[in-house]
Amino acid sequence: MAILFGAVVALIAANVYLFLQIDSLKAELAKNRETLLAEVGRVKETSSVTSAAAQRNLDTLKDELEAARRQASMAVGQAKVDAQKHAEDLAARLAQQQKAAEAQLKGQISQVEQTATAATTKIGEVSTEVGTVKTDLSSTKAELDKTIASLKSVSGDLGVQSGLIATNGKELAALKALGERNYFEFNLRKMKQPQRVGDIMLQLKKADQKKNRYTVDITADDKRVEKKDKGVNEPVQFYTSKARQPYELVVNEVKKDVIVGYLATPKVLTGR
Repeated sequence: MAILFGAVVALIAANVYLFLQIDSLKAELAKNRETLLAEVGRVKETSSVTSAAAQRNLDTLKDELEAARRQASMAVGQAKVDAQKHAEDLAARLAQQQKAAEAQLKGQISQVEQTATAATTKIGEVSTEVGTVKTDLSSTKAELDKTIASLKSVSGDLGVQSGLIATNGKELAALKALGERNYFEFNLRKMKQPQRVGDIMLQLKKADQKKNRYTVDITADDKRVEKKDKGVNEPVQFYTSKARQPYELVVNEVKKDVIVGYLATPKVLTGR
């Protein structure tokens, strides 16, 4: 009985302990439930706030997107307007430039036509002048041939057969045209110092206008030779080391202290 009583007492004590534990557990569960409910409420509140903020942000983004779309549409429309205006401006400028180019081209064409007309007229004048020059050349050649035919060949003072002798400027021009010799004209005055004629030096010593006689000193190859009492149109000949043929001095006119004539030298010189 004692053992049974002790077992019952122990059982009761265990039940009381279990009850106390269950009661404590119930209180703990109630507290945890309240805490959980409070936490859930806070989460719900936070979620609601977050959802509201997200919705506001979404609405704001929608508004901004719509505004951006409207601005883009307006910008596209303005761009179209600007592009069309720019194209119209370009077309107007192009038309103006084309008109200016056409006007300039017409002016150039007119100028070219005037130039061509003037050139045609000038060509006609030149053709006429060429015909005249040809006629003049023919006449000159005929006159030159006639003058050359009238020239005489005489012997010089050295007894050497001279070439053709010119007695005036016209005949001298004919000799130059033949091109057989070099000719140097001179108008030699009586002076103290010799004067250069061609590649020699001449000094007039005496000029007798009444008798058409003269005396000159000729210096060539550093040697001086006196040609005394020579007449008009008489070939005065002398040799130099530069040529095998003689040089010829011809005086066409004797004036007071002045002689007028020319010096004829060979074309081919030895160069010594």
